[in-house]
Amino acid sequence: MIKAIITGSTGMVGNSILLECLESVDVESVLVINRKSIRMNHPKLKEIIVPDFSKISNYENELKEYNSLFLSLGSLTTISPKKYEHINFTIPLAVAKSVLNANPDCSVCYVSGAGADSSEKSKIMQLRIKGKTENALLGLGFKSAYMFRPTIILPDKIGKLKFLYKIFYSIIKPLNPILKALNLAVTSEQMGRAMINAVKNQDSKNILETKDIKDIIELSQM
Repeated sequence: MIKAIITGSTGMVGNSILLECLESVDVESVLVINRKSIRMNHPKLKEIIVPDFSKISNYENELKEYNSLFLSLGSLTTISPKKYEHINFTIPLAVAKSVLNANPDCSVCYVSGAGADSSEKSKIMQLRIKGKTENALLGLGFKSAYMFRPTIILPDKIGKLKFLYKIFYSIIKPLNPILKALNLAVTSEQMGRAMINAVKNQDSKNILETKDIKDIIELSQM
């Protein structure tokens, strides 16, 4: 049975991963790590509040007895390279290291993005840093590690999104069927299901593009 630690559950993708885990018969328990409470009660759910994720190592005793880490941390916003790297590399790595220290037989799933550059030489900062984060996670020594690279993640519900995201997703909504058919998009709900299935089945692929994410879901339904 999966005992999952989830980060980013206050965001669109992380929240969908959480909801999928709470509904899944394959998930026994869930620990969410947040800066602020999600104010949710569920028999499977436990929450710890960590105001500064760079100090996550101080909470390692509370991270014990879990076997999966679903990392949905980071920023899509174009900010200074130093800050972007801190949010999208330093913080995810700090969390991953602490979880692995507490649970040596743990698997990790990381929400990366299409085009992440494994060579770490891309002129595009975001792709270079995403690739750097992937490489670091793959090299930490997790039981299994899966880098999810969706092109577009479509929200299951637009209502709870921030204003600018609501506008963006409302504009592209008519294109959703086409994006899905071309394997350019998955829903946030599908991301959660795919992560559960990857860990459950110990998938052989480490790098999962949009089509791979869909395939993991479809194979589990056969």
